[in-house]
Amino acid sequence: MKLTIFGLTLSSSWGNGHATPYRALLRGLHRLGHQCVFYEKDVEYYFWRRDFSSCDYCELVLYPEWESVRCRALADAASSDVVMIGSYCPRGARIGEEILALPGPLRVFYDLDTPITLENLEMGGVEYLAAEQIPAYNLYLSFTGGSVLRELETVWGARRARPLYGCVDPDEYLRVQPRPQFQCRLSYMGTHSADRQHKLEELFLGPARQLPQERFVLAGSLYPCDWSWPANVARFDHVAPAEHPALYSSSRATLNITREGMARTGYCPSGRFFEAAACGTPIFSDWWKGLNEFFSPEEIALVGSADEVLTALGRDDQQLADMAGRARQRTLDEHSGDRRARQLISCCEEASSARSQDSMEVAS
Repeated sequence: MKLTIFGLTLSSSWGNGHATPYRALLRGLHRLGHQCVFYEKDVEYYFWRRDFSSCDYCELVLYPEWESVRCRALADAASSDVVMIGSYCPRGARIGEEILALPGPLRVFYDLDTPITLENLEMGGVEYLAAEQIPAYNLYLSFTGGSVLRELETVWGARRARPLYGCVDPDEYLRVQPRPQFQCRLSYMGTHSADRQHKLEELFLGPARQLPQERFVLAGSLYPCDWSWPANVARFDHVAPAEHPALYSSSRATLNITREGMARTGYCPSGRFFEAAACGTPIFSDWWKGLNEFFSPEEIALVGSADEVLTALGRDDQQLADMAGRARQRTLDEHSGDRRARQLISCCEEASSARSQDSMEVAS
């Protein structure tokens, strides 16, 4: 099967949570024998922080503007079995107009930001998707599950909404030797977001202030430079994916904090969950509806306050190691890129079968 994908970015993990799940998914598709082409707009902020400009598991096409690559892209799309546009794809709605006009391929929208997309559509729209385009896609895949899938179908008119959660490539994310620059009692990796700030203060900076003798590590971009950080918090503006395993393996535990909109909707596991778990790192996380479908209380520690973080940090090494081991096995079994690739192909086959059935009914 050939898949052509238009997405935010594959080449740079700076300031976004799209690149690493795409990589795991595309590697999984490649291992299953499928051919993939990924179109990415070559924007300046990713250009200067690029992890690679080509890869061996798909054809990566970097383009300056849609018009410069339009003919080639539409030819790729027309010869594909599946064409997929991802959320935050620059000018995605404009590209979608052209893709939705093609009669051959299955048309798929992959939303890695569903609650944010729907909230913004209600408030006026987004660049990457027009509300009236939703019913035209044969399949709407969502990084977020639960009730939002029903909303997509009943309110927004999606023909078929299915979850396709984040994932990890276990060949890339595994336990490695700790590195001194990353060694810490607790780490947090995440781009700055205003709707996560109060949780960052409570669950990360609060414990850091109460344990001034311990080292904490915060990795992520876009944090205001004039903030006053506790002296024991080491800051890394960007940690490339190749170094993620070292960061996780150097952390006694790592923290997950969910964006407010995603937490309200629930069923929204961050890719960081699976990356840290695959590295065998104990995970502390805030709670959201549906979390128990991905990890049990025996596999991660739920925390809602600084005191609960301190209590979790107080567990002995063996307790944390046992917890991390269970989460790692769950991730290898259920949340790998290969598993998501099989799920994607299954969803596409289901949608293709339904499209054929619809065509037969119209013809009769």
